[in-house]
Amino acid sequence: MPRPQQSVRPRESVRVATGNAAFDWDHFDPEAYVASNYADHVRDDDRRILQLVRDYFASRLDPRQPVPVGGDVGSGANLYPAFTMLPFCRQVVLYEHGRANVQWLERQRPSYADFWAPYWHILQTRDAYDSVADPRHEFSRKAVVQKNSLFKLGRREWDLATMFFVAESITDQENEFQTALRRFVRVLKPGAPFAAAFMENSSGYYVGGLRFPAVLVDEVDIKTYLTPLTDELHVTRVQTAQPLRDDHHAMILALGTAGGGARS
Repeated sequence: MPRPQQSVRPRESVRVATGNAAFDWDHFDPEAYVASNYADHVRDDDRRILQLVRDYFASRLDPRQPVPVGGDVGSGANLYPAFTMLPFCRQVVLYEHGRANVQWLERQRPSYADFWAPYWHILQTRDAYDSVADPRHEFSRKAVVQKNSLFKLGRREWDLATMFFVAESITDQENEFQTALRRFVRVLKPGAPFAAAFMENSSGYYVGGLRFPAVLVDEVDIKTYLTPLTDELHVTRVQTAQPLRDDHHAMILALGTAGGGARS
């Protein structure tokens, strides 16, 4: 789940690259990423996104009748998107490409770090989440880590999905961004709910001194690209009082249901 970091000085010069394959995803540093984004406190924009996703999923899903499979695309070093699906799925797939991120997820899966507890507490204010007696045990029991590329997602396999700060943050090419959105929606069964979050107008970011790409997107772009793929769509711009860097002002959250005719 790549997001820009604030005031990070790169250890190497900025390289010119084109497309997802030009970047070294196996050396994305999850420890540096989580330390900068999640371990210290819950940011105001993450809190608002959690609240919106919580309420949307709880309004459309019943924990007494869990769906077979939910999936988080590009989990990286972030567990809270998976948390939003936990009461409603019998299995939660953590779908991640980078080797170091996969290893980090495998370490978190048996017993996740204590700093994730405040994220669960935000969800727990709704009955569906409060019904989970032991979220750490439930996560360990349901989570499955799968290493693969977003571009190799299957068709109509999942009943619920999340994708946070991934499609716009894995490439510098707009056509690959659009393909990523299509593949994400395509993996869902028709009518299945989803939540997807995006950095607004990110121009790229550093993690552990390595530069990674981004595509500039705004609220209009997300509506334009997702509307043909969905039966229901709600797009919200979530502003922040805690910018990650000088040009960061907001995140964009899309909530909706998959349509029946997503293209490949």
